[in-house]
Amino acid sequence: MLVYVMKINLPDATVRFFCILNQLRVDLMFKDLWQRRVKLVEENLLAELEKISVLDEKVVQAMEYSLMSGGKRLRPILLMAAADAAGSDGEKFLSVAGAIEMIHTYSLIHDDLPAMDNDDYRRGKLTSHKVFGEAMAILAGDALLTFAFEIMARQENVSPEVLLSVVREMSTAAGAAGMVGGQAIDLESEGKKIDMATLKKMHLGKTGALFKAAIRSGAILAGADEEKLSALTRYAEFFGLAFQITDDILDVIGDEKNLGKPIGSDERNHKSTYVTLTSLDEAKILAEETINGALDALKIFGGEADFLRELVKYSIKRNK
Repeated sequence: MLVYVMKINLPDATVRFFCILNQLRVDLMFKDLWQRRVKLVEENLLAELEKISVLDEKVVQAMEYSLMSGGKRLRPILLMAAADAAGSDGEKFLSVAGAIEMIHTYSLIHDDLPAMDNDDYRRGKLTSHKVFGEAMAILAGDALLTFAFEIMARQENVSPEVLLSVVREMSTAAGAAGMVGGQAIDLESEGKKIDMATLKKMHLGKTGALFKAAIRSGAILAGADEEKLSALTRYAEFFGLAFQITDDILDVIGDEKNLGKPIGSDERNHKSTYVTLTSLDEAKILAEETINGALDALKIFGGEADFLRELVKYSIKRNK
C-alpha cells in the first residue's frame, strides 16, 4: 500500500514561531524539573543535618549556614541527570547527590578563607569565616567533607561494589588529584602569568573534577555500560570547561547583584583566566566551541539526555 505524504511549505516566519514556541516549552520543562530536584536535594540535606550527633552546636550551625545558603545545587542535579541519561531514575540516588553538595560546600568555605581567595561574600551573604570566625569555618568545612562520605554509605538499593566505585570517584575528585590539586596550582599562580596548558590543568582539578565525578557517579549508579560511561565522561569534561570559561567571563562583565559576590576579583588577585590569556571575545567563542563538544558527546543518547543538553546550553547563558 502506498502512502502519500503532503509536504506543507510554511512561511519562514511561521517556522520561526513554532521553533520559538517549542523552545519555550523545553525551557519550562527544564526549569520545572530543576526546581523540583533542588527541593528534593535541600529537603534531604536538612534531614541529614538533623542526624548529626552533636558535640558542639556551633560547628553544626556553621555547616548549615553555608550548606543551606542557596545555590543552584548543580552537582547533585548533574548526578541525577546523568543517571536519567543512563536509563535510571536519578531521584533514587539522593543520598549520593546530597553528599556531593556537601563536598562542594566544604570547598567554597575553604576557598573563601583569608589564606585562599579572601572573599567576604558568597551567594549574597557573608562568608562563613566572616560570621563564625576563621577557625570555626575551617572546622565546618572539614566536617562537611567527612560527613559527605558517611551519607554516601547510607545510599540504598545500590550494591557495595557500585557504591565503592562511587566513593572512589568522589574521593579522587576532592583530593590532590582533583580540587585540592587545582587549588594548589591556583595559589601558586597568583601574581604570575601562566600559560593556557597550566590554566586548563588548574581548572580541570579545581572546577572540573567535581563536575566529572558527579556525572560519572550518576552513570555508575545507574549501571551505565562502557559506551555510555565514556560518552558521559566526555560530556563532563566539556561541561566543566564551558562552566569555567563562563565564570571567567562573568567576573569581567557580570552583574554583582546576580552573582552574589563582587566582580573583578580575578583581576584584583592578579589571576590568569581564559579572558586574560585570550580576550573577552575569544573566550566567548571558546565557550561556544566547548558547548558544541558537549552536545556532540551526547549523540548516542536520545531524549533521556535532553536535560543534560539543556544544562550545558544554560552554562554559558547564566548570569550567576
